[in-house]
Amino acid sequence: MSTFQLRPVDSEQDCRACFTVMRELRPHLADADAFTAQVRRQAAQGYRLLAAWQDEQIKGLAGYRVQENLVYGRFLYVDDLVAEADARRQGLGGKLIDAMREQAQRQGCTCLVLDTGLGNALGQRFYFRQGLLATAMHFSQSL
Repeated sequence: MSTFQLRPVDSEQDCRACFTVMRELRPHLADADAFTAQVRRQAAQGYRLLAAWQDEQIKGLAGYRVQENLVYGRFLYVDDLVAEADARRQGLGGKLIDAMREQAQRQGCTCLVLDTGLGNALGQRFYFRQGLLATAMHFSQSL
C-alpha cells in the first residue's frame, strides 16, 4: 500500500476528479460540471481544496478558507473534510486535519474551526480524538 500524497487542487481537471469523493460527503451535488463551477465561485471567496492522492486516485479532500471574525479573530474554517470509505482507517483523516493545522499556522490563524452534523457521532468522536472540542452549536434556517 502506498502512502497518501497531499496536493492543492489547482487545475479544473483535478477539481473534476474530486467530484466522486466530495459526493460521499455532499450527496446533493448534481454533477461534476456543477461541482466544478461551484468550487470556482467559492475560490473567488478564498475557498481552497486539498486532495489526498494514493496511486493516482483521490482518496480524501479538505475544503477550507481563511476568515476573520470577532469570535475567533483570524481562523481557518474547514468547509469540507471527507475520506473515501476504503481509506478511513488508514490515518487519512488525521493527516488532513494535521495539514489544516499547518495551513492555519502558515496563514497566521489563531484557531481551526469546523462544523459537523449533530447526528454524526462517528465524525464527532474522530474530531475529539484529533483534539478538537465542541465549543458552540451552529444554527441555520432554509430561506
